[in-house]
Amino acid sequence: MNNNIRFELSFKNISQLDYKLKFCKLNNIKNINIPCKGLIKKDLFNSTIKYISKNYNQFNVTYHYSLYHQYSKNKEKSYQEFLDFVKSSQNNKNYEVLLVSGSNKKKNFDSVDVLAYLKKEKNLKVKLGIAYNPYLKKYYNNSSERERFERKISTGLINSIWFQYGTDIKVLQNEVTYLKNVAKAEKLNLFGSLFIPSNQFIARFKFRPWKEVYISEKCLYALENFFEFTKDLVSFYKKNNITPVIESDFSSSEKLDSLYSFLENER
Repeated sequence: MNNNIRFELSFKNISQLDYKLKFCKLNNIKNINIPCKGLIKKDLFNSTIKYISKNYNQFNVTYHYSLYHQYSKNKEKSYQEFLDFVKSSQNNKNYEVLLVSGSNKKKNFDSVDVLAYLKKEKNLKVKLGIAYNPYLKKYYNNSSERERFERKISTGLINSIWFQYGTDIKVLQNEVTYLKNVAKAEKLNLFGSLFIPSNQFIARFKFRPWKEVYISEKCLYALENFFEFTKDLVSFYKKNNITPVIESDFSSSEKLDSLYSFLENER
């Protein structure tokens, strides 16, 4: 089952990372994502890449590269660091790159700008993933996502789309249809964020909602409603060949068994 799932790891230091990697290895989890946010940025992010490459090269890793969190001094230096990172990924077949602008886009240095710069590089054969938020127009009055996508896909550097989490499947369906029509000449892999509902998750989101992440009042009102939606979302992902990316914590046997049990029931 887990060959069709990816797992995102969260950790505060290399010791925690090592514990979770050992847990993944023990449970035959091979597809992992390393985010670039919170504490996982700069030195810890760079150390993580070196640590996994040296000690755990059996994993298929997708590294999220946040242009916001990895920004250094100025655009020129920041771009050179990203270019070096991308070039190193060409030599390491065990990892891929998901490029994200970050929670606060840098002026003239977001994913659209950087992809345009990369397009001009000579002898650079690389494919990157990009994030897509289907909910921006309807729920956040931001109509730029489609236009930004068209500019990104036109570079020819994209091989995957990673959907932001949200709880409106009709909106998601419309955007998936649109993306497939625009990118029909490209061979794209699709990935979708997935959380397993819990009272703790609801409480945290109510206390501090995430920027530009839409979760309906119905889901936040009752855990049962949230579970019903999640069943529908898993079904939607399967029908549309979208690989789930588990963002809930799974690093205990109990949590992992519960996760697999939930997904197994929705097959």
